[in-house]
Amino acid sequence: MRWGDMRRSENIEDRGSSGGFPMGGGGMRVGLGGIVIALIASVLFGVNPLDILSGMEGSAPPPTRSAPSGQGPQTSTPSSDPTKEMVARVVGDTEDVWQALFKQLGRSSYPAPTLVMFSGGVRSACGTASAAVGPFYCPGDGKVYLDTSFFSQLERRFGAPGDFAQAYVVAHEIGHHVQNVLGTMRQFDAQVSRLDERRRNQMQVRLELQADCYAGVWGHFAQRRNLLEAGDVEEGLRAAAAVGDDQIMKRTQGYVVPDAFTHGSAEQRQRWFRRGMESGDPRQCDTFASDN
Repeated sequence: MRWGDMRRSENIEDRGSSGGFPMGGGGMRVGLGGIVIALIASVLFGVNPLDILSGMEGSAPPPTRSAPSGQGPQTSTPSSDPTKEMVARVVGDTEDVWQALFKQLGRSSYPAPTLVMFSGGVRSACGTASAAVGPFYCPGDGKVYLDTSFFSQLERRFGAPGDFAQAYVVAHEIGHHVQNVLGTMRQFDAQVSRLDERRRNQMQVRLELQADCYAGVWGHFAQRRNLLEAGDVEEGLRAAAAVGDDQIMKRTQGYVVPDAFTHGSAEQRQRWFRRGMESGDPRQCDTFASDN
C-alpha cells in the first residue's frame, strides 16, 4: 500500500503510555451503550466481552473535542514510528473519501473523528479499557482508540500480516464512526434494548458487517487512485476472514456456536468487505435490509 502518498490526518492524539489508567475496581456501572462498545471492541479481536466489561468504569463526564491535559495534543507532526505514521495517513485518506461521499449523499459535511493512539490502557467516554480489547470506537466522544501493538497480534495470532490488513482494521473502526454520524448506532441501541440475546447478537452482526462494508468503500477509492499495490486486497480479505466469529471460536474453544456470533462469520465479513471494495457505494452496505 502506498500510504506515503496519502494525506496525513490532523485529528490524531498520541497519548503514548500516559493514556493508561488502573483497571478493575468495584461498583462499576455499565449501561447498554457501554455493553455495545464492549462487544464492538471484543469479539472482533477474540477477547471475552466479560473481560472488557470488568475493565470499564461508569459513564465519564461529557467529553470535549480537545485532548485532555497531559494526554497528548492533536498533532499533524509526522511520527518517527512508521506504523503510527501509516495509521495517521490512512485516517487522513478516510477523511477525504468520506467527505466526498457525504457530499454525494446530500450531507453538508463529514465530521471527522479523532484517532487516539495509546499504550497499555486508555480512558474514553465509554470507560477505561486495556490494550487487550483491541482497537475500538467510542460513540460517546466520537473517537477511535488504537494501541498499535495490536498489529503484531494481527499478524502472529490471526495470521493476517501486511499494511493493508492494518488499514482494514482502522477503516473498520472509522466505519463505526460513519454509523454514529448517520444515526445508525442510535437506531441500533433503540432496537436491541427490546430484543432477546439471540436476536440482539444477530443485530450486532449486521452492525459489524456494515462497518466492514464501509471499510471496503474506502478501499475502493484507495484502489481507484492507485494507492494499493499487488496483494493488498487479498491482505484485507485475509484479515476480514481471520477475525470472523467462526474462526475465533475454533481457535479459542474448538467449536462454533452460530447463535453466539456478534460480528459475523469469515465468509460474511469477506463478502461485505468485498461488496464495499467493488461498489464504492455506501448505499450498497445496508446489512440491516439484507439476509446476509
